[in-house]
Amino acid sequence: MPDFVQQRLQWNDLSLILAVARSGSFAGAAVRLGVSTPTVFRHARAVEERLGTLVFHRDTTGVSLTAAGREAAALAERIDEDIGALEARVGNENSDAAGTVRLATVDTLVAGPLMPLIRRFGSEHPAILLDLRSSVSMSDLRQREVDAALRAGGEPPESLVGRKLCRIAVSVYRSSGDGDGMADDKAWVVPNAELAHLASARWLKDTGRYSGAALQVNSLYTLTEAVASGIGSGILPCYLADLDPRLTRVGEPIDELSSDLWFLTHSELRHTRRIRVLSEFLAKEFQALRPLFHGERPA
Repeated sequence: MPDFVQQRLQWNDLSLILAVARSGSFAGAAVRLGVSTPTVFRHARAVEERLGTLVFHRDTTGVSLTAAGREAAALAERIDEDIGALEARVGNENSDAAGTVRLATVDTLVAGPLMPLIRRFGSEHPAILLDLRSSVSMSDLRQREVDAALRAGGEPPESLVGRKLCRIAVSVYRSSGDGDGMADDKAWVVPNAELAHLASARWLKDTGRYSGAALQVNSLYTLTEAVASGIGSGILPCYLADLDPRLTRVGEPIDELSSDLWFLTHSELRHTRRIRVLSEFLAKEFQALRPLFHGERPA
């Protein structure tokens, strides 16, 4: 057993170390823990004094962990996972579909067809409260800040289980006010470095569109607004852009840029009643929405 464990570290000590490891600062840890930054400072000093060793390395860029701190953080991570698994098992003993589900999604789904689905879900399952979080990051799910997520991509990582809902088609769009001009006649609105993981960003770079970019943005919702305003052409998901009368599609969906939409959750939560109810509801609703997500034009 590590020496620092012999010094009777408490769970609140490990929670502090884990919060600092995840946020990279005392101020960020304070937000995560719901306390003030001075409280975190005092707690950090007390932990180090009790252990007789440095746990936190402080410099001008923030706070990192020493070797002892990293060992403590690894232990805290394991305990946190065990607690989460226990909570899921205990919660699952109640067969009623009730409680809160923290659901992460992306801004384009919120701006597109998701909200009517949320309204119907609330009407059918009033005992389940959805806590909706809009984010482009997977870290919120991996770090257990949420219970489930709607995410585009390939097969889910090993730590998560997923249910494929539908394909997401994307295409080039321009402002409807631009007349009949083709996309190549205009400048482009492109994803910035925060969205470099998108297949559309790689395609735009490979085809030289970045060299003539009129604007870079860090969200697809912002990209939608920029294209609709006539700043330039852009690649957008059909489920959002085809519903927007301000936008006109140029050509058919680009097959190699399509992806899958997944409902993701933690493996130990997949049999929890409220998670199963939400998963089954979304699977049914997205089945009906497949023509829109696949970019099929109405006859």
